[in-house]
Amino acid sequence: MPKIASAAKRLRIYIGESDRWNGKMLFEAIVLKAKELDLGGATVFRGVMGYGANSRIHTAKIVELSSDLPITIEIIDSEEYIAKIMPFLDEAVQEGMVTLDDIEVVKYGKKMPRK
Repeated sequence: MPKIASAAKRLRIYIGESDRWNGKMLFEAIVLKAKELDLGGATVFRGVMGYGANSRIHTAKIVELSSDLPITIEIIDSEEYIAKIMPFLDEAVQEGMVTLDDIEVVKYGKKMPRK
């Protein structure tokens, strides 16, 4: 398994589970766009509780089964590749937050070479 130690970017997108874009779940549209653009990978996390700019609590309690739980999509890649998805996010993410961090990748598993 190759070991890569390099500077990279971590892109996090915070949205709601019920957010849509062009009739599709927004988190799914973002992951499919990341795949289309050959980004290194994307992971979707579903939160059990949270709130955003509107201060409305979203929770996964059994008695309150929310259909709009917090969702975070995390994508890690080079600055060059992260930049490819930013125009799409500008258009698709109507509510939510997008953050970008500098990180260091210390290990990265098997990967096919980029085209």
